[in-house]
Amino acid sequence: MTYAEPPLREPDLPRTAKVRPTALRTGWTTGACATAAAKAATTALLTGVAQTEVEIALPAGRRVRFPVARCDVARDRAEAVVVKDAGDDPDVTHGAELTATVGWSPDPGLRLDGGPGVGTVTRPGLGLTVGGPAINDTPRRMIGEAVGEVVDLTIRGVHVVVSVPRGEIMARKTTNRRLGIVGGISILGTTGIVRPFSTASWRASVVQAVHVMAAQGERTVVLCTGGRTERAARNLLPDLPEVCFVEVGDFTGAAVTAAVADDMPSVVFVGMAGKLAKLAAGVLMTHYTRSKVDLSLLGAVTAEAGGDADLVARVTAANTGRHAYELWDDAGLLRPAGDLLCRRVRRVLLRHAGHAVTADVAMVDFTGARLVASSGRWT
Repeated sequence: MTYAEPPLREPDLPRTAKVRPTALRTGWTTGACATAAAKAATTALLTGVAQTEVEIALPAGRRVRFPVARCDVARDRAEAVVVKDAGDDPDVTHGAELTATVGWSPDPGLRLDGGPGVGTVTRPGLGLTVGGPAINDTPRRMIGEAVGEVVDLTIRGVHVVVSVPRGEIMARKTTNRRLGIVGGISILGTTGIVRPFSTASWRASVVQAVHVMAAQGERTVVLCTGGRTERAARNLLPDLPEVCFVEVGDFTGAAVTAAVADDMPSVVFVGMAGKLAKLAAGVLMTHYTRSKVDLSLLGAVTAEAGGDADLVARVTAANTGRHAYELWDDAGLLRPAGDLLCRRVRRVLLRHAGHAVTADVAMVDFTGARLVASSGRWT
């Protein structure tokens, strides 16, 4: 089946992200801050002593300390607040007071709930339970591990409620409502660290990384959107040195342009469904303020993969790229539809590069643990 090639677009950066006179400062995710607050409150509940700072482990194993802005403790309840520092990322949750209220639970294990200011999931496609709090998998895991450092959860139960004062107001400046998250912000983060992907400086760092790689004589640049996709890419290409893997964030187009300028012959892109859908539509700078997933494109891919009219309609009306992915998976079309999507992305990358490189594209699942589709290299 043929289709019209999409126009190639590389939107400009948001005005507020264009100029940075100094080096960028990293910060902490809402998930890391909520984890720190939960551990501080649990420690206070167990010991009866208010905490002034707390140490937690990030997913990669690094241990970091957070100041505790407030900690109150009573006989059967404790509450701690950690204030989010987002570094130089233009993040609406900078300064948010991540609050954990902790009490004992009658059953062993961790019970985790969202309180005021934490959004409630109302639509599918986010990898979270509809009706539950918008606390993503990695923060859930981090909170469980941090609380488990204080209390043996196999024999004692802990109930943690995460809340964010003014979270509902902050959420008005996010895309949460469009995604079906109402009433507050999401508790997010895959690494615990906020890196300012959405800035001109980050774009420059991506280009520089490609130049460094070329200067070392490498021939293949592997573009990844973040930490999970980089881990997946390294599993797919274990023989390549570390320098070949570049976290491009939103700047795929800039990275490909740099690879062409440096006469690098091979580009590999590893991503998840949402970013791949944007690239397949010809969008080479995928910042959320400058592009959104083209669900009609995913509907067309569904039809091309053999989906019936009902599935095409449901994919076209999906809530997110992830929701479309889940619909494909449920219908047994994840591999054929994913392969077609990867091939479309490959064609976009080749056109953007003026066919001066070879290109391979891989789609991984939302944990980054499993290859689910490719443009042909991995079958």
